[in-house]
Amino acid sequence: MTLSFESEAFENGGVIPKKYGYKHGNISPPLKINKIPENTKSLALIMDDPDAMGAVGKVWVHWVVWNIDPKNCEFKENSIPEYCSEGETDFGEIGYGGPAPPDKEHTYIFKLYALDKKLDNIKGSTKQEIELSMKNHIIEETILQGIFAP
Repeated sequence: MTLSFESEAFENGGVIPKKYGYKHGNISPPLKINKIPENTKSLALIMDDPDAMGAVGKVWVHWVVWNIDPKNCEFKENSIPEYCSEGETDFGEIGYGGPAPPDKEHTYIFKLYALDKKLDNIKGSTKQEIELSMKNHIIEETILQGIFAP
């Protein structure tokens, strides 16, 4: 079994529709998670923009979600599954912050992690705090990529 996920809104490596952009509605895309490993206790999702390094000098964090229940893990458009938590983005907000490239087309990476435990982090935790909590607890991980231009 290989953990995977997809979006009905865009193909892996394809163009993320404008309505999911930060300045165009800021609606989170629908995501469907597949082939979750048997011993998974929770899932975590991190969306970031490594191409922002050239424009703003760092990888820009757009979304951090954790303690996603493996039995209730479908992300409907503009919502998150019940009982999971969201963290702070580099926009200084909690929740989804859509693509917002300041200069040119960027690739956005949605990273999904199957974990062998639930995380103790509080709502509003940062990507760095979640990554630290996940350390040594990742069973499997996968990515979904999309591109977005200003």
